[in-house]
Amino acid sequence: MKKQFSILQKGLFFFALAFAAMPLFAQPKWLVGSWRLIAANKVLPDGSEVADYGTDPRGIAIFTADGHYVIEIFRSEHIQFASGDRAKGTPDEYKDAVLSTSCHFGTYTVNETNAPSEEYDDAYLCSDFSFEAYLLDRIKGTITFHTERSSYPNWDGTTRTSSFILKGNELIWRVPPRADGSTPVSVFTRIP
Repeated sequence: MKKQFSILQKGLFFFALAFAAMPLFAQPKWLVGSWRLIAANKVLPDGSEVADYGTDPRGIAIFTADGHYVIEIFRSEHIQFASGDRAKGTPDEYKDAVLSTSCHFGTYTVNETNAPSEEYDDAYLCSDFSFEAYLLDRIKGTITFHTERSSYPNWDGTTRTSSFILKGNELIWRVPPRADGSTPVSVFTRIP
C-alpha cells in the first residue's frame, strides 16, 4: 500500500510540474504560423528610413505553437558566383553572399504589453474569423529570440529582444540598433 501511494504521489507531482510548465512553451495564437516578408528597412540615426535588403526583399518567418521559430531574409539583388561553384567565389562574391542574407532559428517568447483577451484566441480558431474585423486596437510588446544558429555567427547562442506591433495581418518588429546607429525594421504579412 505504501509503495502504491508513493507511485501516486510521484505521478501527481510530475503531472503538476508538466501542467505548470505548459504556459512557458505556449505562444500566442495570433503569432503562430507563417509570415511573408514585405519590407526590410532600416531607420538611420537622422530618422530617415531606407531599404536595407534592396527594393524587393524576400523572406519568411515561421513561429510554432511550441515556441520555435525560423527567420530568413534575403536581399532582392544577388551577385551570381562567376565560377558557378560556391567553393570558388571571389572575395566580393563571398562578401555579397554574407551581407545579402539574415537567417536564424531557435526558440522565442512573447511579452505582450496590450494583449488581446482570451475571447480573441477563441475567435481566431473560427474559420470565418477576420483579423481586421476583430482587432480594433494594435497588439504591442516584445519578441525575445533565443537564437540557436544564425547566418551571422556572433548571434549563435544569444538572446535578443525586439519590439513589435501587430496591426491586422501585418507584423512589424524593430531589431536593437546596430553599431552604426541604424535600426533594422522588418515587416511581414500573414500567409493565409
